[in-house]
Amino acid sequence: MSNGLILGFFDGIHKAHRAVIESAFKHADNVIAVTFSESPSVYFNQTEEYILSRKDTKNKMQSLGVKTIVEFKFSDIAGMEAEEYIKMLINKYHPVSISTGFNHTFGKDKKGNPKILKELSKKLDFKYECVDKVTEKDEVVSSTLIKDYIRKGNVEYANTLLESNFIIDGIVIQGEQIGRTIGFPTANIKYPEKIVKLPYGVYYVIVNGQKAIMNWGIKPTVNNTGEPVAEIHILDFNGDLYGHYIRAEVIKQIRPEQKFDDLNKLKKQIIKDIKECLKL
Repeated sequence: MSNGLILGFFDGIHKAHRAVIESAFKHADNVIAVTFSESPSVYFNQTEEYILSRKDTKNKMQSLGVKTIVEFKFSDIAGMEAEEYIKMLINKYHPVSISTGFNHTFGKDKKGNPKILKELSKKLDFKYECVDKVTEKDEVVSSTLIKDYIRKGNVEYANTLLESNFIIDGIVIQGEQIGRTIGFPTANIKYPEKIVKLPYGVYYVIVNGQKAIMNWGIKPTVNNTGEPVAEIHILDFNGDLYGHYIRAEVIKQIRPEQKFDDLNKLKKQIIKDIKECLKL
């Protein structure tokens, strides 16, 4: 069995990441992802924010045929010289090939790059695949670009770049049950702590294959605490989900969150929102 290494953080497993994975299978039948247990941004005291949880990222990689995922702690290898790091990987996994994106950097002070890898491939006898930029509408597809679209509420386009749906998940918690009093019971979850934040608003989502509507925000019409929460009303569902884990695939923003004068006006708007969801 021949090993091919792919190097990167791979947050979200978007179109460009898939191209790196596909390039590895051109040379090897066993692809090994060499990545990190947490974002390198943590090491540089930057914000830790992800498109997908690391668990979901690994699951997505495995669904694309990556059998082995090696997670280093970034601080353990950050001080290694570029050549030392690659030699370590060669000695450990004996790859016939290494694949990276066009802008991949590695090693101490980020001195390792595709040019260095090309030189090392001749010296250490492995094939190197530098995957060129993947573009969509004249933009280079990257995790940073996708997070920007999610922050703006354009989750529909972010999903196109991900080639899968953005996920909000969590354990259903006790709410104020106001939705139940106006005929729209909700399953409430806290927004995952380290996942990139959507803007407050109403979204069309899918939960366990069923159409649903989600309000993510501070519920300005009824909430006195100002604590944000994701309230999910699953259409044509009446069961009790308290304490259950649910995953909401976020498909499209319906409208921004807004405050209504009373519950009756809120109810009328929810009916309109549901009708909009049913069209999708």
